Amino acid sequence: MQTVIQYFVILPIVGFIMSVLLPRKKENLISKLSIYLVGAHFISAVFFVGYWLFNGHPTIDFKNLVLFKSTGYEFFIDFCFDKITVVYMLVGSFLTFLVTIYCSYYLHREDGYKRFFNTIMFFYMGYNITVLSGNLETLFVGWEILGISSFLLIAFYRDRYLPVKNAFKVFSIYRLGDVGLILAMWACHHLFHENITFFQLQNDLLVSHHLENHSFIGIFVAVMILITAAAKSAQLPFSSWLPRAMEGPTPSSAIFYGSLSVHLGVFLMLRTYELWEHQISVRVLIFLLGLTTSIIATGIARVQSSIKAQIAYASISQIGLIFIELSFGLEILALVHFAGNAFLRTYQLLVSPSTVSYLIREQFYNFVPRPTSIEDSFSKKVKYTFYILCVREFNIDTLIYWLWRPLIVIGRSLNFVNAKNVLFYFIPLYFIGLILLFNEQYIPTGIHEILPTLFSFIGFVMVLKSYTERKNVQLAWILIIMNHFWIALAISFNEHYIYTQSLLYLSGIIVMGLVGYFTLRKLKAAENHVDLNTFNGHSYEHPKFAFVFLLSCLGLTGFPITPTFIGEDIIFTHIHENQIALAFFTSSSLIIDGIAAIRIYSRVFLGPHVKTNHESAFKSS
Repeated sequence: MQTVIQYFVILPIVGFIMSVLLPRKKENLISKLSIYLVGAHFISAVFFVGYWLFNGHPTIDFKNLVLFKSTGYEFFIDFCFDKITVVYMLVGSFLTFLVTIYCSYYLHREDGYKRFFNTIMFFYMGYNITVLSGNLETLFVGWEILGISSFLLIAFYRDRYLPVKNAFKVFSIYRLGDVGLILAMWACHHLFHENITFFQLQNDLLVSHHLENHSFIGIFVAVMILITAAAKSAQLPFSSWLPRAMEGPTPSSAIFYGSLSVHLGVFLMLRTYELWEHQISVRVLIFLLGLTTSIIATGIARVQSSIKAQIAYASISQIGLIFIELSFGLEILALVHFAGNAFLRTYQLLVSPSTVSYLIREQFYNFVPRPTSIEDSFSKKVKYTFYILCVREFNIDTLIYWLWRPLIVIGRSLNFVNAKNVLFYFIPLYFIGLILLFNEQYIPTGIHEILPTLFSFIGFVMVLKSYTERKNVQLAWILIIMNHFWIALAISFNEHYIYTQSLLYLSGIIVMGLVGYFTLRKLKAAENHVDLNTFNGHSYEHPKFAFVFLLSCLGLTGFPITPTFIGEDIIFTHIHENQIALAFFTSSSLIIDGIAAIRIYSRVFLGPHVKTNHESAFKSS
């Protein structure tokens, strides 16, 4: 059985690699590869599930690959197959199969035909890794793939302003949610003193023993997981990103934001159910979150003028109800509800273009207004207030903006972090830190305890300035690289930390940082002027530069293509449970550096081209 489960992961990876290698002009070959591969995956899954059920449907968990091992720590890829995996894998493979067939006709002669199918296969690879994951580390691999594929699908029409802007907004909210997952993994390392698997969580004695002695850490882990799930499943206060994500092609909206990706927050809650099932306060919080989201999203859906936005908010409302079901411990009902909502929203989104034309004819000839509605039972003041709030979408976007604005204001005020000061002050300061590191036995205890947090804070300042930099592209890129070096220095002051682990962490940063830097230099030499004030759209004339720089951004953000991904997990194992400030600055730096890197990519290579001789769409189109 273990071999077959590995096949379910390997097949989408092989399919993605093959789709990348196919010629751009071979539309029929590109679509047929995706259709046959996903179809084979679905049929194989159906037969395997039948065999699994016939043999008593056991929970299958196995360690697949150990990527790194040291004293007291092991980073390994683990896979788990149970009823949750079965439902998500069957629904995902069947709907992806249908959507790939639909796309082969829907996107015929589209300029980005190959790019779209590549991204769909990339998404499918990440989705299968996620639903088959057996621990948080493996899940995070798939989670990161889903995040970047989401960004690429929303920004599919990359020569337009709104798709690129909304893609970056969605990616930013995803990264904010990732803070919760990173901190949950950090706290779990201290709670269980090992890389815990989901199968081990099913051991009630093990979980209850650790939670009884560390109840606060248990609540912290549960709340962090809930924040991550809420961001991924567009629950309050993150609900506004889902309708903005509909800027992508209709098939990607159907597969991503109607059915599969948007329900992965529910998957995370199901996978970690044993961690929070006995914490009444957390279950009440989940119930209130789901109830509030359902009520507000239902009202907003009823006043939307766009059919895709209406479907988006309707889906958010249903996911809120699934959260309520989870708070009551109704796992089976939640799985059935997920499958039903996924099929319904996929169908609604795929037929939405036809539905619009149908409804236009219907309102002219057969429209009959509804005689009464539930709002008629309210007073006029309440009814009109609720209506205006729904039209304004409860100012959710404004709320997120004001939560994020303090960081933007602080970043823009950091004028002292410029190219000159970085060269003459911050780089020498870093070398002073290295000297202190190799002579730390002479540092007084009080100062030694402050240094990790201080150095991590300096890295946080670096990446905050990079995020708000508007003029110097190369400076913004260098600041992201320096952030990682400051983090490595900060963690190096903690005990039992081996310097080779810092080298593992920084190896990917150095390589990808240099590749990205020289790509920017070559682009600047070709175009004379590149800044971050607006979208430049240079992918139109320099697609190879755009692709190489995107890979550099992924490497710098800890995407699983370099050893940095493993290194990020390692450094968190060396942050002690009482070093909350260090954990906060380190996790925030790692999250914001991903947003800052993708911001540079978006501003430099996406959007309408800066040269007026190229045709560009209106901002509102």
